[in-house]
Amino acid sequence: MIEDAAVAILIKKAREAQQNAYAPYSHFSVGAAVLTEDTRIYTGCNVENASYGLTMCAERNAIYNAVAGGCRVFRALALVGTGPDWITPCGACRQVMEEFHIPEIILTKSNDTYKIVSLRALLPHAFGL
Repeated sequence: MIEDAAVAILIKKAREAQQNAYAPYSHFSVGAAVLTEDTRIYTGCNVENASYGLTMCAERNAIYNAVAGGCRVFRALALVGTGPDWITPCGACRQVMEEFHIPEIILTKSNDTYKIVSLRALLPHAFGL
């Protein structure tokens, strides 16, 4: 289980990444931070596009940044956004998390309260090898 101090750092890094989000259509800025097995942290933000299908979510940006940095094994991912409800990943992001077996997902509310859920809870019947 990820330690509280690590959770706080991931949420802080995800909030920093959220500040760079490009969300002119939804006005819903999201940030993510992923923790690798060797304790590196990679971040991402959502980047929208007028052709909505080309929009990239914060979670996938963070994971893909880590993969580009040579990482393949992850411990956790934190996700932040705006609004009073829990910020949860879309189905495409859940499937990418499954691809890399990210075991713990930190969901937050806008006040940074958080809960840790397993990938299995988010995607109980995942498609995989």
